[in-house]
Amino acid sequence: MTEKDYAPLSTACVRGLCDKIYEKRKFAGVEIEKMVKDFSDNNNSNQIKRLIRVLGQDLMSSTNPNMKNGALMGLSSVAVGLGKGCVSYVGELTHPIVACLSESEARVRYSAAEALYNVLKIVRGAALPYFTLIFDALARLAADPEPQVKQGAELLDRLVKDIVTESDSVDVSAVVGLVRERMYTRSASSRQFVVSWICALDAAPALGLRAHLPDLLDGLFTILDDPHPEIRRMCEVQLNEFLRSIRKDPTQVDFQSMINILITHAQSTEELLQLTAITWMREFVELSGGGMLPYASGILCAVLPALAFADEPRKKIREIASTVNLQLLKLIEADSVTMESAFKALKLEDDKEGKTKDVAPEGKLNLVAVVDLLTQMVHHTSVHTKIAALDWILHLYSKLPTEMYGETERIFGPSVVALTDTSDEVVRRAIALLAEICSCEPETDARRALDSSPYYRKFLKALLQLLAADENLLEDRGAFIIRQLCVVLPAEEVYRALADTLVAERDLRFAGRFVDVLSAILLTAPELHATRRRLRAFREPATHALFVSLYRCWCHSGVALLALCLLTHNYHHCNRLIATFGDLEITVDFLTEIDKLVQLIESPIFAYLRLELLNGEQSVSLRGALFGLLMLLPQSAAFHALRHRLHTAPPPLQPLLIHEPQPAIPPPDIDFDALLEQFQQVQAAHRRYRLVERRLPDADYLQYNT
Repeated sequence: MTEKDYAPLSTACVRGLCDKIYEKRKFAGVEIEKMVKDFSDNNNSNQIKRLIRVLGQDLMSSTNPNMKNGALMGLSSVAVGLGKGCVSYVGELTHPIVACLSESEARVRYSAAEALYNVLKIVRGAALPYFTLIFDALARLAADPEPQVKQGAELLDRLVKDIVTESDSVDVSAVVGLVRERMYTRSASSRQFVVSWICALDAAPALGLRAHLPDLLDGLFTILDDPHPEIRRMCEVQLNEFLRSIRKDPTQVDFQSMINILITHAQSTEELLQLTAITWMREFVELSGGGMLPYASGILCAVLPALAFADEPRKKIREIASTVNLQLLKLIEADSVTMESAFKALKLEDDKEGKTKDVAPEGKLNLVAVVDLLTQMVHHTSVHTKIAALDWILHLYSKLPTEMYGETERIFGPSVVALTDTSDEVVRRAIALLAEICSCEPETDARRALDSSPYYRKFLKALLQLLAADENLLEDRGAFIIRQLCVVLPAEEVYRALADTLVAERDLRFAGRFVDVLSAILLTAPELHATRRRLRAFREPATHALFVSLYRCWCHSGVALLALCLLTHNYHHCNRLIATFGDLEITVDFLTEIDKLVQLIESPIFAYLRLELLNGEQSVSLRGALFGLLMLLPQSAAFHALRHRLHTAPPPLQPLLIHEPQPAIPPPDIDFDALLEQFQQVQAAHRRYRLVERRLPDADYLQYNT
């Protein structure tokens, strides 16, 4: 080493600068400060540049850590010596120092952090053109494994934050870009570093960080899922601060650019992350209002499954999800008039152009996406979610009938399948929805007649297919489904349509079982009270027509048919029916149905019938029918109950004859002979059906049945 090699540094100065002992390095640094001051006073910029080059290149190129530390001390001394004048040399000073922050030797990294701190403390805002370089180095130091280096980096980091936040010329978007790039690291230290920077930038309102929140929100939610509690807490506090500012001034918030981020994270399985996202979502829907309608399908995708949470830790999430759901429902209600008008306008335009547009009005509800989501949710595992989805579809039919009519085909299938659900509430909603579908009149707000609906018969056929395919469903849920259907639709129309549909049923065993279910409902259910009274009165032609329709279907079950005739006071025909029962196959099921009928006769429902045993001419035929039932029964409890009942009645006015002509005049619009003939034909078909069923293997039977 010669003095010329490191000029303008003397050999002694270089040796002192690169010594292991800090005091010697410090002494050499003071010498450099004086030298630089002299150069500066004499405006000798060439010597200053040469000195910086010797320190930043020649000495820094050594592999000896002591020489690198000396070079760093020298560069720091140059900055001190130049004072404010070092602004002209920021690049020459910064680059070699920053390069040393990546050295493998911890002592060198610490010295570099110290040197950069000294330089930046002097130049302040003049270093901003090199911010990317400095920030990248700080991000690496944040994860440094050496405690001393990390401590020095923290001091340097605070200084850089002060410089940035106090500057009025900083490019915030560039800073945000650098922060965002590093938000998806899995390193705890790096995550803590970027969150601290967001906090620092947000603490300076003049920087306007809130405008860049869409670029940071996803990263913040990602960090909120960090396993370290202190990092989660730090991130949570900052998110709460952002949300507070959004509530304070919502007019400056770009809700649309952030809602999809919330939708994604609101579906997280991590409790804090989901709670925070869904809380933000509630504020967005409340503050933005109709601006959230285009995103309704995504919001519902996050909200509806959360309604299923029953455990205490997630109770708050469920409550907020319920609030968001109600908020959206209200938005639909408020926006329905606009939606309907826009839809009709689009339709008129399409009609003129001879084409159809499958789009929602711009800025409005995307009905196709919402319906897709809701039909998926109808199959969810949670009862609460399924109920909410069905309620949503019903609400849409109520508020947007014209537009919803076009979506009916996609809704119909899932609604029918929902009838098989084990929850009564889900089935009630599904039936209400199907009733709405059958009653919905396209293009108007009016209700259509059921018979004119293309979906009414289709629904009844689908219902019969469901019940026929699952024997347990018919036994467990069949009666409940029919009763609920009679709540939301006119009971007589339901029964007439079911009867007309069931007449053509090829699975005769199912037809007989289903008729027994329908008969039991007709005779006992409170939902059919008005229908029972009309059938009992049996005066109007419309009632006679209903009787004939039911009769043709009830032919599948002799006991059900007998009960129908008892209900309508057609006692003479009851005698004729019972007379044919001797030709039927008396099975255990047949006797069981008779037993049930006797129990009904003894119940309050048939009190009027028991009183008719006291009457004159009508009581003769009634008595004959009841004695006929008695003769069919084995000596069971039902047998003894009916015999007791008949013996308590006063003696008949004339002999009991099973074929005695009925004194009452039958309605002229009913051909009882033809009806009885049809009953015998149907029962003959049942006998053949059972015979084939016994003879054929299962596979052949199924083929025969279809």
